Amino acid sequence: MTTEDPAEGDLSETVDRTLTANADGPGEAAGAFPVVGIGASAGGLSAFEAFFSAMPADQDSGMAFVLVQHLAPDHKSILVELVQRYTRMEVFEVTDGMRISPNCAYVIPPNHEMALSNGALQLIEPVVTGSPRLSIDFFLRSLAQDQGERAICVILSGSGSDGTLGMRAIKAEGGMAMAQTPTSAEYDAMPRSAIDTGLVDFTLPPAEMPAQLLAYVRSRSRKASLGPSSTALKAEHPIKEILALLRAHTGHDFAQFKMNTINRRVERRMVVHKIDQPGQYLLLLQEDPAELEALFRDLLIGVTKFFRDAEAFDAMQEQIARRLASTPVGSLVRVWAVACSTGEEAYSLAILFREHMELTKQNFKLQVFGTDIDSRAIATARAGLYPSSIVTDVSPERLSRWFSPEGDCYRINKSIRDTLIFSEHDVVKDPPFSRLDFISCRNLLIYMGPELQRKLIQLFHYALNQDGVLLLGSAETVGDSAELFAPLERKAKLYRRQQTHSATGPLLAPSAPRATIHRSVGRARFPSLPAPELPPRELTERALLARAPVGVLVNARGDLLYVHGHTGRYLQPAPGEAGLSIFRMARDGLAHHLQNALQRASTTKELVCYPKLRLKADGSTSTVNLTVEPIWPRGGSANEVLYLIAFEEIRLSEPSSPSDGELDAGGAAPQQTSDARIALLTQELRAKDEYLRSTQEEAQIANEQLRSANEELQSINEELQSTNEELETSKEELQSVNEELATVNAELETKVSDLSCANNDLNNLMAGTGVGTIFVDHQLCVRRFTPAVTPLVNLIRTDVGRPLGHIVSNLLGYDSLALDVKDVLETLIPKELEVKTQSAAWFLLRIRPYRTLENVIEGAVVTFTEITEQKRAQRVLLEHEALRRMAAVMRDSTDAITVQGLDGQILAWNRCATARYGWSEAEALTMNIRALIPDSQREAALAVVRRLAQAEVLEPFRTQRLTKDSKVVEISMTATALVNGAQEVYAVFTTER
Repeated sequence: MTTEDPAEGDLSETVDRTLTANADGPGEAAGAFPVVGIGASAGGLSAFEAFFSAMPADQDSGMAFVLVQHLAPDHKSILVELVQRYTRMEVFEVTDGMRISPNCAYVIPPNHEMALSNGALQLIEPVVTGSPRLSIDFFLRSLAQDQGERAICVILSGSGSDGTLGMRAIKAEGGMAMAQTPTSAEYDAMPRSAIDTGLVDFTLPPAEMPAQLLAYVRSRSRKASLGPSSTALKAEHPIKEILALLRAHTGHDFAQFKMNTINRRVERRMVVHKIDQPGQYLLLLQEDPAELEALFRDLLIGVTKFFRDAEAFDAMQEQIARRLASTPVGSLVRVWAVACSTGEEAYSLAILFREHMELTKQNFKLQVFGTDIDSRAIATARAGLYPSSIVTDVSPERLSRWFSPEGDCYRINKSIRDTLIFSEHDVVKDPPFSRLDFISCRNLLIYMGPELQRKLIQLFHYALNQDGVLLLGSAETVGDSAELFAPLERKAKLYRRQQTHSATGPLLAPSAPRATIHRSVGRARFPSLPAPELPPRELTERALLARAPVGVLVNARGDLLYVHGHTGRYLQPAPGEAGLSIFRMARDGLAHHLQNALQRASTTKELVCYPKLRLKADGSTSTVNLTVEPIWPRGGSANEVLYLIAFEEIRLSEPSSPSDGELDAGGAAPQQTSDARIALLTQELRAKDEYLRSTQEEAQIANEQLRSANEELQSINEELQSTNEELETSKEELQSVNEELATVNAELETKVSDLSCANNDLNNLMAGTGVGTIFVDHQLCVRRFTPAVTPLVNLIRTDVGRPLGHIVSNLLGYDSLALDVKDVLETLIPKELEVKTQSAAWFLLRIRPYRTLENVIEGAVVTFTEITEQKRAQRVLLEHEALRRMAAVMRDSTDAITVQGLDGQILAWNRCATARYGWSEAEALTMNIRALIPDSQREAALAVVRRLAQAEVLEPFRTQRLTKDSKVVEISMTATALVNGAQEVYAVFTTER
């Protein structure tokens, strides 16, 4: 049940250095607003989109969001632009020292680690270690330390297990954790790793997270606004009832733990369920066993890691060296890691011992007991499989020496795992381990009341051997039990057991039934009860007391454990390499039977006897009874059976001498027959003995060959294992690169989608404007064209890539398009020309250089803009201008000027004509010219008109006109025909003097 020590940071050394300014409290400079750390890897872009799209657009969240994603170190990220599309909040790419504010989002830049220190985001250059970067764990740990209960973490899509350890740190500080449902994630490894810890408060799709997040923050704010004095949790009875329910459900009593800790955990669960009254929460606990289990898990949140607090482990390493220096080689060393959580602490201690043994070339029998009341944590510890994020806590040397990569995780090596025994054990109520050399109990006592602390210190004193070592957390001491332990390293909180007469046994009586204790013991490989086992000497001597004075104690493999009496007649050291195998030490005539007897005894677990065996020793032959009997040491299990081998020599009585009468009567023949039979039997026995000896030698030779082959196979296996480790390392590196590539690919997919949309918009824009456009490269080859240009230049789709000069155009009088384009590319001076098509349509031809965003010339752009209407309007405008000028001439002339149609209708009349003839301009425009011509002159005037209609040029001539008052006026007239663009006469222009 190891929990986070408030006085002890849980970050790597880099984060510790970054957070040195954060000693005054969590997040003071940041203001009292929640900070949400969102971690994602591969597949995270779509999760970010769904998350921020679901944020309410009509209200502020009051939270700061920090996005940490696995990004390619050498690729510019567009995550800021992508997130900005889906949220009304301001989105920033983090710069070093940037302070966080509510209602803003912050994105980690590529190729950086990031930590939160005193409300400011600190960027750290990553250290190249060859291991996958764990940016999410790195940030979440700093978030937990800086913000405390205000910290919130969200784990989204991604591969690997990054974020799991950081989430544990946030939960230990009382924060809240969310994870994406695995079915909604493109890559479910990261959220599944977080969910498997059992610490996630909400498992939701990204689109449903914002609503739950806002509800949680509102509930937490409402709870905080009530103040600490108004909460009913300060009352005694609700807490007692809650603890009683926990005790009935789990069997564990938290009554002697500090109430402040329990209150905070209960309040946090109330906020999760949006409950304000403790009575309502108590009712929920009574009705929902799952919530009881969740509260129990919250109380047991264990934040631990390998080699946590380097200074403490350095001091512990020194004490291990001092302790083992005075311990006989081969002795049993027993270590107890109390409240070991998921086992990192216990494995770290085992690694320290093994490293010391390898350094000093000394071998000890090591037993490390890891205990905790959390069954899930113990299951994790037994599996010995940890996420890849442990690379931040374990040095590369230790990682390669004591761990083996397995998928996305690391598994502890078998050599370490075999030294550890994990079991569920409540240190408060279960019997302790005994005869221990070291005890580690860190960051557990700080959550217990003074009385319970005192009892546990006395229990540890009872469990330790004389001069045993006790390791406590940095915020813990032995309190008022200083007479039991003397300090070894005050800063590291290492203590040495002192001999005292005040404490003779454990003061915590077991409250569990006896059967429960035996079940707990049965799960361990060794008994945890303090019942002593008999030493081999006493065990052997007691067993031999009623049998024979000579015997040995062996295990099932035949290794000698203890020798009693003079065994020289039966056993002798074998020549060559020294060993303790009884089979190699047995004398002639005994080895074969000894091997068979031990094999039968180990199989049947019953006593096996071989009577009257003939044994040759020192040139004489004796008869021996061989007995092999299984022995179970007290407190042992069936796997620990030993075997007592007893040797009992038999003295046979001499045969009686035959009488003289029997010899004389014919005993010669029987005597001779008997001698022959004895000689035959002796020969057979000698042959069998030789056969057995040769068989045994052949078996030994075969055994040596098998041993040699086994060594070769082990060597090959080590090489394959080394190759496998290299492949696993390569696999992890490739996986890390794959995650970065997946992120880059997602960004590129978004960019391609944007480019496709922009391309569609551009195509529709160009098609909608009707401007014909041709793009050419430096070689004047067509790269692209719009449909509007095809009526002007004969282009089809297959013409892309062809030179522009090979393509025929429909332009009249213009065939230098390719030359003009080449001239523009050489001079970079745009050109504009007006060209005409065969259908009499006019176009404005523009030729300009093609420039990229980097201002690089990559060809030319030729555009055709139709100007037919403009040309027509220009012509009309010119005509109108001519008429305007003519009107000015008519107005200002001193001669009477008129314009009349071929039908005689007056079209124009100037001021001089009014003065001369009397009619105003308005009156004249309604008249026909016939009204001004006397009857005698009409035929001549008609002839003039006919001649002018033929565009004939006439000389000035004299004629007559009538005025308004009917007077006849003599005038000199100049008549001119007006001709239009079609060379047709449409009017007559006259000047009259």
